[in-house]
Amino acid sequence: MAGTFSQIYIQIVFAVKGRENLTSKRWQEDLHKYIAGIVRNKEQKSIIVGGMPDHIHVFIGLRPSMAISDIVRDIKNNSSNFINERGFVKGKFSWQEGYGAFSYSHSQIGNVYNYVLNQENHHHIKTFKEEYFEFLKEFEIEFNEKYLFEWY
Repeated sequence: MAGTFSQIYIQIVFAVKGRENLTSKRWQEDLHKYIAGIVRNKEQKSIIVGGMPDHIHVFIGLRPSMAISDIVRDIKNNSSNFINERGFVKGKFSWQEGYGAFSYSHSQIGNVYNYVLNQENHHHIKTFKEEYFEFLKEFEIEFNEKYLFEWY
C-alpha cells in the first residue's frame, strides 16, 4: 500500500497440541529458522522465534496488509508440515487451536527479544500456564479459562 507507514510489533504465543513436550532441542533451532522463513516469505519482519518443548513465541514486525490470524495460520500449518515431513516426532504433530497475540511499542523490542531468547530461564521460575495467564492479565485481556489451551 503506497503511502502507508506503520510500526506494529506482535508477540505470538501458541502451544503444542496436548501441551506435550514434543519440540526437541535436537531440531528446535531448525524449526525456529523455518518459522522465521515463513514470516519473511509472507513479507513480514521476523525479529526472533523461540520457545520451549511445549510452546513457542514468534516476535514479528507486522505490516498492516497481513492479518494476525493469517500469519498464525500459515506459521502453524507450514511448521506442522515441516515437522511431520521430516519425521521429527512419532505420530502426527500439530499445534493446539488458538494463540495469544500481544502488541508492543518500538521501545520494547529489546525487552521482548531478550524475553523470547531466555525462555529456558523464565521457565525455571514459572510454568507456561503461569506465563500465559500473566500475559493475559498484563494486557488486560478478558478470558474464560475454559476456552484457553488444554492444560494437561
